[in-house]
Amino acid sequence: MHDGTNHQGGTGAVFMARYELALEWLVLILMVVLALEVTAGIVFRAVGSPLVWYDEMASVLLAWLTFYGSALASVKRGHIGCPEVIDQLAPALKRRISIASQVLVMAFFALLGWVGASILPILSDEKLVSVPWLSAAVIQSVIPISAVLILIAEGVHLLNLLRSSPTATASSLADGLH
Repeated sequence: MHDGTNHQGGTGAVFMARYELALEWLVLILMVVLALEVTAGIVFRAVGSPLVWYDEMASVLLAWLTFYGSALASVKRGHIGCPEVIDQLAPALKRRISIASQVLVMAFFALLGWVGASILPILSDEKLVSVPWLSAAVIQSVIPISAVLILIAEGVHLLNLLRSSPTATASSLADGLH
């Protein structure tokens, strides 16, 4: 699973390698559970005994996979960027734009995490329709949790940018832009 992404030389290289591996395992587990749940739903529907909770739980698992997969993409620097535009800039400007971009990304995820956490108490009395023992707050906790996971990855990358020399290579700076 680990793609050998080079975290060498940066802040917390060992931490980031282990963090990436942990997120890879989480995403893999969610994918397997979702595949098994969808397969079970199809089989039970085919034999005439559809599972009441199938659709709702498949939606939840897909949402969780999306949010936790986004955290993994942050670690791998796999989000959409514009390196072609950044490559045209002078090295000092590339660095400043990369740092400003990191700060904006982190501000967005900090806001997302804060808003996501603030709605959890509101949802604590809400239950899923087909799984009434499961709180909507537990389901929606993926928002602040994944925001924190993304903030960790983005924070380490920001530290690496801040510690890099102003004449760092264009590719390493452009890779930091989302």
